[in-house]
Amino acid sequence: MSVDPGRDFTAAQIERAREFDAALAPAAYGGLVVGLALVLVLGLTPLGARFVGWVTARVPRWPLRVAVAALALAVVLRVAALPFRVWSSSVLRRYGLTTQSWTSWFGDQARSLAVTWVLWTIVLLLLVLLLRRFPRYWWTGAALGGFLLVVAGSFAYPVVVEPVFNDFKPLPAGALRSDLLAMADRDGVPVREVLVADASRRTTTLNAYVSGFGSTRRIVVYDTLLASPPERVRSIVAHELGHAARGDVLYGTLLGALGVAGAMCLLGALLTSPRLLRRAGLDPGGEGAATPRAAALVLALVTVGTQVSAPVQNLVSRRIEARADVHALDLTRDPATFAAMQRELARRNISDLDPDPLERLLWSTHPSSPERIALARAWARHHGAPEPPPGAP
Repeated sequence: MSVDPGRDFTAAQIERAREFDAALAPAAYGGLVVGLALVLVLGLTPLGARFVGWVTARVPRWPLRVAVAALALAVVLRVAALPFRVWSSSVLRRYGLTTQSWTSWFGDQARSLAVTWVLWTIVLLLLVLLLRRFPRYWWTGAALGGFLLVVAGSFAYPVVVEPVFNDFKPLPAGALRSDLLAMADRDGVPVREVLVADASRRTTTLNAYVSGFGSTRRIVVYDTLLASPPERVRSIVAHELGHAARGDVLYGTLLGALGVAGAMCLLGALLTSPRLLRRAGLDPGGEGAATPRAAALVLALVTVGTQVSAPVQNLVSRRIEARADVHALDLTRDPATFAAMQRELARRNISDLDPDPLERLLWSTHPSSPERIALARAWARHHGAPEPPPGAP
C-alpha cells in the first residue's frame, strides 16, 4: 500500500505539521523523562517512603494515611509535570489548536488531579487492606479486584468522569441526527442518544466517539465537527460505530482487565522481594508493603509496567483503528468522503503526517492520515469504486 503525504497535502501543510511536531516534541519527551525519573526515585529509593512517612506522620488511622499518601504523591508528580504541560499548551495556543483560557486550563488540571487522587486512593486502599488481611494470598484478591475495577470503570466512565470535563447536550432533531441513528441501527449498534460535547471551549480540533455500554451507549460529536459537511460527519461516526459493532471497547475492557489481573500477580511477586523492599526503604521483616509508606513503590512498579507495555498497546490500537476504518468504508461505501474527512482532520488537528519511529512506538495509537487515505484508495480499487482523487493541488 503506497503512502505518499505529498499526494494529499501541500508542501506548506507538510512543513507546518513538521514544525508543529518539532515544537511539541521537547515538552512531550521532557515530561516523559522527568516523570519517569521522579517516580523511580520516589519508588526505588528510601526517599519515597520517607516522604510518605513525613506527610502522614500525624494522620491517626491507616486508611486516612493511604488517602493522604495518594494525594501527596499525585500532587508532587502533577507539579513536576506542570511546566511541560504548560509548555505543550503554549504550543497549542501558538498554532491555534486551543480556545481555552489559562484559568479554565488550570481548572481542568485541578479536576484531573482530583480524579487521579480518587482512583489512586481506591486502588491503594484495597491493596493495603488485602495485604493486611491476607498477607500470603493477597495477590489473588488483588487480581480479582483489579479485574472488576477496570470493568466497572469502563461502565462508569461515560456517566461519571466525562461530565466532569465537558457539558453534553442532545443533538437537535433534524436530518443529521436521524441519519446517525439510522446508520447505527443499520449497523446493528443500539444507541441511546446522540450528544454534542462543548469541545469548542477548549479546542478547535475535530472528533467524535461512541462511548458506554448498553443503556449508557451514545454517539458523542464535538461541536467543532458540526460545521463540517454532513457526509463527513457520517464518515467519522461510521468509524466510531465500527468499534462498537466489533465490540472493541468491550473486548478492550476485558483484555485490559485481564492485563491488570496478570499485573497484580506479578506485583505480588515483586512486593514480597526483601531486596526490593529494602531498596524502597521498607522493612521486609515488619509490615513490608502492607503500609501506606509503600505507596511510592507500588506507583513506581505500575508506572514502569505501563510504560513498558505501551508500545505493544499502541501497535494493537493501530490495527484496531485500521479495522474500524475498513468498517466505516463498508458502511458508507464512500471512500472519497472518507479521504476528504481524513485530510480535513489532519489539517485541522495538524496531525503528524510522517511520525518518526520513536514517536510511533511511544504515542501513535492511530495510523497516520496518509496511511488512512491510502487504505481508502485500496478499498476503492478492491470494490471497483472510483479512487479518491489527490487532495494536494
